[in-house]
Amino acid sequence: MPTTKKITPKAPLKTSKASSASIKPAAAAGNDSLALEGKKAPNFQLADADGKSIALKDLIGKRNLVLYFYPKDMTPGCTIEACSFRDNDASIRAMGAQIVGISADSSASHVKFRDKHSLNFPLLSDPDNKVTRAYGVYKKKKLYGREFMGIERTTVVIDKSGVVRKVFPKVKVKGHTDEVIAALKSLS
Repeated sequence: MPTTKKITPKAPLKTSKASSASIKPAAAAGNDSLALEGKKAPNFQLADADGKSIALKDLIGKRNLVLYFYPKDMTPGCTIEACSFRDNDASIRAMGAQIVGISADSSASHVKFRDKHSLNFPLLSDPDNKVTRAYGVYKKKKLYGREFMGIERTTVVIDKSGVVRKVFPKVKVKGHTDEVIAALKSLS
């Protein structure tokens, strides 16, 4: 007779101070990032690669914001996307915007990713996926017939006043930076 193994649940993850701030998702957003267009961007406060707490209010006001959500540090698509933003950072800054990346990776992982690829913009850590849920980018995904929850590669352009002006869901990495630059030009 086969034996059954008792499975005990793991202890809940502890949240860092930086990620424990209340997040107000857009009421109509649900799990659809496109529903955010024209609405106030959900507020957040997360730790960057160096552990410094950064809030949405720190990123807007003087500049527009290119907030991009990506699945995982050091993966091929995420590396290409990050390096493309790095290489176009001067053009994006010249249009009055800044770039910030968010994934569920730890700050330590972000340090390695940033340093290995000389990334010149902040990477924020959302280990509990509170912010990715608020922005509607934490979704059910399929890969090789397997279903799992994860971050859908998405970029959100937020204006100086904190209003979401453009959402790019299901981003295809090739040519994406050009799309973002075109969206920023339309804000001028």
